[in-house]
Amino acid sequence: MSFFDSIDIAASGLTAERVRMDVTAENLANADTTQGANGQPYQRQEVVLAQAGGFGATLQAAMGNASTPGGVEVAGVVSDPTPDQEVYDPGNPAANSQGYVKMPNVNTVEEMTDMIDESRSYDADVTAMTTSKSMYTATLQLLK
Repeated sequence: MSFFDSIDIAASGLTAERVRMDVTAENLANADTTQGANGQPYQRQEVVLAQAGGFGATLQAAMGNASTPGGVEVAGVVSDPTPDQEVYDPGNPAANSQGYVKMPNVNTVEEMTDMIDESRSYDADVTAMTTSKSMYTATLQLLK
């Protein structure tokens, strides 16, 4: 394991949390978008995270065959399969003949809760990176 692997792992977490915050912000921005480019309501997006490296790479690194820092990576961004909401609003130009409007499947309370969680995870990764940097600095001071 390399001396700076902890910084690399924290950096991968920072990158993943930034992507999660960007997607959540996009969901919030489109919470009232009834017609997108495809003519349908906006579909809520979710980020899929995966372990970087995996068990096999970690085992190889432990055996001295390779150096894999690990961490997390964004595997992709997928649409949430929950159905759209229907709201009764006969005055809306997007309403159907019964007066219902198809709204996106975005729950703003859930999105704000996710944003708080992502922000705290980002802060935790910053703290881990800062702590690692402090430990490296202290080690270098001892070696002088």
